[in-house]
Amino acid sequence: MNSIIKLEDIRKSYFMGKQELRVLKGISLDIQKNEYVALMGPSGSGKSTLMNIIGCLDSPTAGKYILNDQDVSKMADDNLADVRNQEIGFVFQQFNLLPRLSAMENVALPLVYAGMSKKARIEKAMYVLSQVNLTDRSHHKPNELSGGQCQRVAIARALVNDPSIILADEPTGNLDTKTSYEIMEIFGQIHRGGNTVVLVTHEEDIAKHAHRVVRLRDGLVETDKRAAPTMVTG
Repeated sequence: MNSIIKLEDIRKSYFMGKQELRVLKGISLDIQKNEYVALMGPSGSGKSTLMNIIGCLDSPTAGKYILNDQDVSKMADDNLADVRNQEIGFVFQQFNLLPRLSAMENVALPLVYAGMSKKARIEKAMYVLSQVNLTDRSHHKPNELSGGQCQRVAIARALVNDPSIILADEPTGNLDTKTSYEIMEIFGQIHRGGNTVVLVTHEEDIAKHAHRVVRLRDGLVETDKRAAPTMVTG
């Protein structure tokens, strides 16, 4: 078994004064390289907290998290940030693009932090924009793009560092049905290209694109099922 994400009895509590709020109550999960997994659950089930821990944006209160053979559960914030930048590409519901930068500049931004030369950054950014069919919009700013185009820019930015894992948090939440299917087709292509994809969604029809659906309830795994993906043609 070739786990890229291995969670062992992950617990997360928040403290308000002396009161403990237990959000994750012991989650164990193995995700293999090149799996396509949807995390589902009602509001308050812990899926966003779990996503933050998987994405190294937060650390568990207890339990062990092995990411690509590294124990990240006890890492200091600086080391976590390094792992996050190398291993994980994030796609958010709100796109999180910088409004004053062009599509190409938004995509290239992570490469600035990686210390890549300007010429190499532009070449790499244009390459990943071509993967999401946006080369012709590379010099447009976010306010000159549709919602679907903004999300494709966000996906390109997530891919630009060649991460092993793509984490997507409600990536179609702000999009109409037709655009949602187009975005999900891009995630399918990313998965077929060799990436591990983990998707948080509350929409059943979006979760059907994944090959495995993990449902959370009250901070625990309720069900974990593998299913044949729905092929959508549009």
